[in-house]
Amino acid sequence: MSEARIDKWMWAARIFKTRSVAAEACKKGRVQLNGAQAKAARMVKPGDIVQVRKPPVTYSFKVLQPIEKRVGAKLVPEVLENVTTPDQYELLEMSRASGFVNRAKGTGRPTKKDRRSLEEFIAPEFTDDFDFDFDDEENDED
Repeated sequence: MSEARIDKWMWAARIFKTRSVAAEACKKGRVQLNGAQAKAARMVKPGDIVQVRKPPVTYSFKVLQPIEKRVGAKLVPEVLENVTTPDQYELLEMSRASGFVNRAKGTGRPTKKDRRSLEEFIAPEFTDDFDFDFDDEENDED
């Protein structure tokens, strides 16, 4: 087999959990093949570069074998080569480090720990040391 559908290949190479999720990513424009947006039925060949955008990172893979049957996790290195640039992984680490700041919409209320971290971020401890007595200034003017 010298060619395979891109949605089947991404599923078989374990980039996506299901083929329908892979096809949906293609439909939403999150998959590029050799720099051009790819539809789910687009065929991949050995040597093609597939870019998959999973925010905040854009992963890049080089096709070694175009397969349509899912393989075990140990056989994935024979199917693809990860050519993602290190700066993309730095973006991933930065987003993990920021944690609570970039909460996804609809994830519910923050936990108690998240709330305390957020309050500490917004109102650091050093502001508690100042005594803001504005009432005394008003009395001095009278």
